[in-house]
Amino acid sequence: MKQIIQDLKKGNTILEEVPQPQIKRGHLLIKTKRSLVSLGTERMLVEFGKSNLISKAKSQPDKVKQVLDKIKTDGLVPTLEAVFKKLNEPLPLGYCNAGEVIAVGEGVSAFKVGDKVASNGNHAEVVSIPVNLCAKIPENVSYEEGSFAIIGAIALQGLRLVNPTFGETVVVIGLGLIGLIECQLLIANGCNVIGFDFEDEKVKLAEKYGVKAFAVTDPKEQDNIVKSYTINIGADAVIITATSKSNEIISAAANMSRKRGRIVLVGVIGLNISRADFYEKELTFQVSCSYGPGRYDENYEQRGNDYPLPYVRWTEKRNFEAILNAISTGKLDVKSLITEVVPLEEYNKIYENMTGSSSIASILSYPDEYDETKTVNVTKSEYGVTHKGTKGILGIIGAGNFTSMMIVPTLKKLNADIKYISSSKGLSSTTLAKKYGIANSTTDYNSVLQDPEVNAVLITTRHNQHASMAIEALKAGKHVFVEKPLAIRQEELENIVEIFNQEVGKQKSEVRGQRSEGSKEESHVSRLTSHISLTVGFNRRFSPFAKKTKELLGATDIPINVIATMNAGYIPPEVWVHDMGVGGGRIIGEACHFVDLITYFTCSKVKSVYMSAMGSNPSENTDNAIITLKYENGSQGVINYFANGSKSYSKERIEVYWNNKTVVIDNFREMRGYGVKGFKKIKSKQDKGHYNQFKEYLEFLKNGGKPLIPFDEIVNTTKATFAAIESLKSGQIVKV
Repeated sequence: MKQIIQDLKKGNTILEEVPQPQIKRGHLLIKTKRSLVSLGTERMLVEFGKSNLISKAKSQPDKVKQVLDKIKTDGLVPTLEAVFKKLNEPLPLGYCNAGEVIAVGEGVSAFKVGDKVASNGNHAEVVSIPVNLCAKIPENVSYEEGSFAIIGAIALQGLRLVNPTFGETVVVIGLGLIGLIECQLLIANGCNVIGFDFEDEKVKLAEKYGVKAFAVTDPKEQDNIVKSYTINIGADAVIITATSKSNEIISAAANMSRKRGRIVLVGVIGLNISRADFYEKELTFQVSCSYGPGRYDENYEQRGNDYPLPYVRWTEKRNFEAILNAISTGKLDVKSLITEVVPLEEYNKIYENMTGSSSIASILSYPDEYDETKTVNVTKSEYGVTHKGTKGILGIIGAGNFTSMMIVPTLKKLNADIKYISSSKGLSSTTLAKKYGIANSTTDYNSVLQDPEVNAVLITTRHNQHASMAIEALKAGKHVFVEKPLAIRQEELENIVEIFNQEVGKQKSEVRGQRSEGSKEESHVSRLTSHISLTVGFNRRFSPFAKKTKELLGATDIPINVIATMNAGYIPPEVWVHDMGVGGGRIIGEACHFVDLITYFTCSKVKSVYMSAMGSNPSENTDNAIITLKYENGSQGVINYFANGSKSYSKERIEVYWNNKTVVIDNFREMRGYGVKGFKKIKSKQDKGHYNQFKEYLEFLKNGGKPLIPFDEIVNTTKATFAAIESLKSGQIVKV
């Protein structure tokens, strides 16, 4: 199928061929009929893509600060690499979609195949959208009209925040698409509406709706007009739908408001607010959040958990429905807003002329037929397709940030033979496939598991999918590499252990059968060790700094002490890693790295765990915790996992104490020895072991031998993280 994307690095708007997205639980699969181009929002994205690096930096000062902080901790070169890789990721365009339901995900009851729906889907021939971001289109509303539901909800949410009453005077600054819809909604609510814009045609259109509209940009003249229509009282409310960097607009809005008036920002403007403007009139100011309550809430949008109507009357979904009803009953006229309808293949008629365009609403129409394939063969790429059909062929499931920033670039440096990369929506996997010469992009990961040429599967999805996908891959007879963590629940781990042992048992039976036929024992051993394996991406133990520490420790059974401090940094509570059902929390999802590293140094397994946390309700605070590990050989480990430290301090610091010696690893960039004969210091660019990990893994796949990390250590590390959470809840030491 085809999808419109924006290349943020080169500035090109592209119609890309990507695999059809998969249907997921709680989602609808929608065949697009029409989609509305948001000329304001999409123009900003297109112009951002076309701008140079300095202009990009100036437009996002908050991102520049993040880059500077990262340079302090990780160094200049790794930070620049990360920035440029991020710019290489294309952005899907569009969020106003209307189409027909062609598949319904598990758990969905309110929709059926064949329904006409509006959604916030992209400009793509098929989209997969969660149910709370979809609404049924009434029968008397066309697909073209239905595509206005989402952008109409943006205007409606601004109106709801203003909360106008019948007879009030409301000013709308900016008579673009949202502004013109805003005017109609206000008039339908019995308001007197005054509108300002600098384009005569938009002003004339607003006048047809009954708006007192003026092509006036001078703030003093605007103020005089408002006062003349309100007997010098001023506007009851002002809704700003304009897009501008100027601070004059917010000042003008304050000046034209009556005492105790309301100002709501729907657009994007400069916000250098004068206290005096707001203080003397006791004005209220509020920024509207997109479509309404529920926006950016994972529980609402992605998991389909609705807000109870008696307490939250107007959610974003109910706002969609209200706009569609207004169109159906004739209270909202959107047909008059349509400037042009352009076939998808001719999309550049819209995007090449965005700057300075006088269009109000441009709509894309979609062909009835489309390519339904879930796997796209990539024949053109920057490096050329590298699939060679040899031993050690990889399939990657998951194409998120870590996969694109670290895993795929590292594997390609090692000339890894990657045949597939899979993602749920298809765009991210196609982008990586084209850039790095991966033969196939797919949204159906089963095609990876079913391909007999694929020897190993790398699972890099969200944490809650790791265990189930690992089990499927093991059953398919593949080597399995899982990014940490292996599992987020005890029962998941038990299932993996059971399946892994079953598959190993099958190998042993196969070996015994071949031995009875007179095969040499060596060939059976080689086949046994290379036929199936399970590895977790505990890369820290493969760092040159960790390997050097292991070398200095030597082959000794004496207990050691290890302190690992993770200056993890704050992550907002709504981010999925905190969700115990999706990310497993930061201890299971990230601190597992350091449990494994300490296990590597001690040559032993965790025997017991105790975890405490900061705060008055520590059982809910895994962001600032101290984990104490006791090992079978008497060694001790302490993991300080903190989210409240300075970003200018090292993110990771490891201290190892033994036999009157100490080694300190600082952020995997520098290592110092104290009391260690013949060793003082080594320093290099940051190296957390990813390169060595995948180098050794590829060698293992091709040549056989022992797995990179013993399976019993992987299981023990996973159990230790579960025990840490249990200890935090109980306040007791927990045996592993």
